[in-house]
Amino acid sequence: MPVVEAVATVPVPPELAFAVSQTTAPVRYRWDPFVRKQHFVDGATRPGKGVRTFTRSRHGLVMVSEYVSWAPPSHVGMKMVRGPWFFEMFAGGWRFAPAPEPGHTIATWRYSFRCRPALLRPVADRIGRWLLGRDIRRRIAGYAAGCADPEVLAAARRSVTADD
Repeated sequence: MPVVEAVATVPVPPELAFAVSQTTAPVRYRWDPFVRKQHFVDGATRPGKGVRTFTRSRHGLVMVSEYVSWAPPSHVGMKMVRGPWFFEMFAGGWRFAPAPEPGHTIATWRYSFRCRPALLRPVADRIGRWLLGRDIRRRIAGYAAGCADPEVLAAARRSVTADD
């Protein structure tokens, strides 16, 4: 199964780094170049295990995903429930660990997927690795910029305070 991964070190502690990654519209759109539209579904108002989200990508593709793990401030995991026809399976995990430099975080984002139909999988997986690899690198670079954006940081701090 193909896997793509991107890593960035950001100048905020893990609790805040995690909170930035979970910001929602309209703040999310300031840093996330992948997302064009995103919202919770099924009446949910905040992220957590079992919560589903609707996402429309910059490519115009739609996916409904579900949080399968939720462990602030260290990690979050999601799986595709419904999405583009060419994905048989898609899942992602984002990890946040203290960096050697105090007050910094190492963010590691990893996606795994399986394409269909099986007959085209060898070619489709290579294309998917290239395309998703490019997108995950752009996305984590946007996230790193968001970790330096005063408006994004203010929203993330408010969400951390609201959770207390």
